[in-house]
Amino acid sequence: MALDSGDVAWVIAATALVMIMTPALGFFYGGLVRRKNLVSTIVQCLTIFALVSLVWALWGYTLALGPSFYGVIGNLSNFGLMNVGAQPNPGYSTTIPEILYFAFQLKFAAITPALIIGAFAERIRFKALLLYIVLWTTLIYVPIAHWNWGIGGWLKGLGVIDFAGGLVVHTSAGVSAVAAALVLGRREGLGSLDSRPNNVPYVILGASVLWFGWFGFNAGSALKADALAVNALVVTNLAAAASAMSWMFADWMKKGKPSAVGLSVGAVCGLVAITPASGYVGPMPAILIGLVAGLLCNQAAGWRARTALDDSLDVFACHGVGGIWGTLATGLFASKAINLAGPDGLVFGNPGLVGIQALACVVVAAFAFAGSYALLRLINRFIPLRISPAGESLGLDLFEFGEEAYASEAEERPHVAPSATSGRIPGVEFLPLNRGRIRTRPSKPRTAGPPSPRRPAPISPVHGRSVRPMRPLGRCRRATRGIEGLRRAPPKGRPVGVPGSRVRRPLSRSDGNRALGPG
Repeated sequence: MALDSGDVAWVIAATALVMIMTPALGFFYGGLVRRKNLVSTIVQCLTIFALVSLVWALWGYTLALGPSFYGVIGNLSNFGLMNVGAQPNPGYSTTIPEILYFAFQLKFAAITPALIIGAFAERIRFKALLLYIVLWTTLIYVPIAHWNWGIGGWLKGLGVIDFAGGLVVHTSAGVSAVAAALVLGRREGLGSLDSRPNNVPYVILGASVLWFGWFGFNAGSALKADALAVNALVVTNLAAAASAMSWMFADWMKKGKPSAVGLSVGAVCGLVAITPASGYVGPMPAILIGLVAGLLCNQAAGWRARTALDDSLDVFACHGVGGIWGTLATGLFASKAINLAGPDGLVFGNPGLVGIQALACVVVAAFAFAGSYALLRLINRFIPLRISPAGESLGLDLFEFGEEAYASEAEERPHVAPSATSGRIPGVEFLPLNRGRIRTRPSKPRTAGPPSPRRPAPISPVHGRSVRPMRPLGRCRRATRGIEGLRRAPPKGRPVGVPGSRVRRPLSRSDGNRALGPG
């Protein structure tokens, strides 16, 4: 078995493309949540990537893709990447090192649990999330990956085909999101919340980078730089474009206007739907898959909004519905003309493949839902899943991380040291009338020039004449500055007030006028 430099180079590039999808998902989700939860959402995605990388290296890879134990789970022969090195594993590829295959599959394992966080966005406790991700990856993702992709996996043995993760990634994450939303419950005051996206450009940016990375996700799953990889890349783009258009026009018809967020979400739904079929269908079926995905996912999101289920970012509508539809569509449109190693689908004379794909959807959905629900209930017995109502009102950014996405104007002002001679801070004026509060005034250099025009006097609505505002007491501004303006001519009287004060008795308006002189 000789390594192929072209295949190695392509899979390395595809691995990098899939890696960037996890932070892109963070920006996509971060733009959809409220402003006070933006940082926490992005950090959760990045933390999940780091955490799952370690889990996958220690025991995840060997249990998912190692030698099979009765088709259910892999054994521990590759624990800690033991025996995984530069030599190919002929069960997966004969032209790339197995360590590269490990790295490529790691990116799939990392992004899958990150998809779920959209279901309980804005209310999950960070400690509980970390524990849930480790357990979910080990007990839910790893078995499903082995059933579908592992050597000797039992669903793979039945003839189920899933080219790049419609079942393993999207269906499992989408259905797990429903379980998570049910266990954690609705957000506080959901009916009165302003749930508009806090940053639409972040949503567009995240969707665009996801689209870019998905070329590595699907085309890289060929594990070769060949015609099959090219086909997967082309159909990925076409399905995403078709779904984006169908979602946008569906919104346009219902709301009277197209939506930038809808276009972005629709593109992601098309990418989800084409994932299991990208190595088995041609361009025209891919466009049809994308068009249907945009409409189906749009309707699912609308239906969810009318229920009590608080799937915050519609993970099920996008990934669950899109993944199930793509898996069934693979059974409809798969063709040996595209992939000689795969079967034909219903359209090409093999109706049995649709039944096999449907069975796989039921098995994966039931296992992911039941397992996720049980895990969350178990974790909640030891670590509360939800933050407190006060923390939820404050926002996860401050409550969990003590950070904010956007600094306020006061925090952006640079620190200025007080003057060594006067003790005053430039641009800051202390006014006694302000009771010790500090008012800032920007220091502007005085420049020579014409005097500013005088503001016209207001017109009385009754008399129709110009009305000048009344002057303050006296002709001097000191009369408006409290006691400081009266110290030059203290009035006579019996001592009253604070001992040592130059003020002899409570001041009146007449005192102020008398102190400042006539006129």
